[in-house]
Amino acid sequence: MGVDGGAVHGQGTAHADASPSLDALLEALPVACAAFDCETGRLVAGNRRYHDQFGPVPGHVSRDRLMRELHPGSTGDTPGRRDVRLPHSGRWYSLHWGRVEDTGQALDLLSAVDISERIEVLDSHKSRQEKLLFTSRLMSVGEMAATLAHELNQPLAAIVNYLNGSLRLVGQAGGPVQVERALQAARTQAEHASAVIARVREFVRAREPRRSAHRLAGIADTVLELLRLEAERQELCIELRLPEDLPDVYADRVMVEQVLLNLVKNAIEAMRETPPGERALRVDGRVNLDGDVEVRVVDRGSGLSQAEQDQLFSPFFTTKADGLGIGLAICRSIIEYHEGRMFFEPSPEGGSVFGFTLPVAEGRT
Repeated sequence: MGVDGGAVHGQGTAHADASPSLDALLEALPVACAAFDCETGRLVAGNRRYHDQFGPVPGHVSRDRLMRELHPGSTGDTPGRRDVRLPHSGRWYSLHWGRVEDTGQALDLLSAVDISERIEVLDSHKSRQEKLLFTSRLMSVGEMAATLAHELNQPLAAIVNYLNGSLRLVGQAGGPVQVERALQAARTQAEHASAVIARVREFVRAREPRRSAHRLAGIADTVLELLRLEAERQELCIELRLPEDLPDVYADRVMVEQVLLNLVKNAIEAMRETPPGERALRVDGRVNLDGDVEVRVVDRGSGLSQAEQDQLFSPFFTTKADGLGIGLAICRSIIEYHEGRMFFEPSPEGGSVFGFTLPVAEGRT
């Protein structure tokens, strides 16, 4: 094999213009080592480990090309230390550069230490830390959810009973149809709230959502129907943009309904000070680059300050005068249980965008 005019010998580890002492020294070192001419950047000598581990890298016979391959954007400089990942093997190396002289020739000496195991340990440690933080957050949210579920369960049951009794009285008295419809609508929402409370209690107890395939449009329709009267009071039309070919999501329907309900309610409340003619609320859906279904709730409110954005998902933080600050924290926990993520970004049109992702159902059921 020829290397920029230098003949290689000794099983591909030494070059004609490298002194025998340099070749022997590099070969004796326990890590991949190579020497490059300081002026031209040409490979002068490399031990067997260097050729075995770095040989598949295009341009490994040139210092500048090697650095550009391993560190895109590099100008070919040789800093004291740099960690890189070899694309062909996936292994990580810590590159150490030094300056030596061999028979009057100035050389850049590269030693590459394999740090793959260290990187794996660090990644594993980071993953465990994240899981501990996640579990701690879930425990706090779970305790709050259990308390709320217990406190709300009995009043909701009483409300449903009162509504059923009122419907019987209206039916016996032949009362106005409008009153009967209003009572039926109230009972439907109260029953839905009871179902939510039951699922929250099960969620806290079992620590695992009951997931199956669901059409996102069906979930959104349920939420928008629950908020229809609120939207009308705010003189607001909610636009739903969900493509017909959007794949089913793998989700616990009641829990995802609660997340979307919370985000849409927040969006409606964020536009209370917005002039009616400028109010706009949109629910978008698409498949993102990761192959997950992404849901975005876009409003035209006043937006959030940077300080508010930084604390959005912190428990007990709220921008509402009468808010508890647990809504978004619980929503995020629910979405993370579903292997998704929740996010916020300012809307280019003014206002805010709250969104979350869910895995597709295909291959899960």
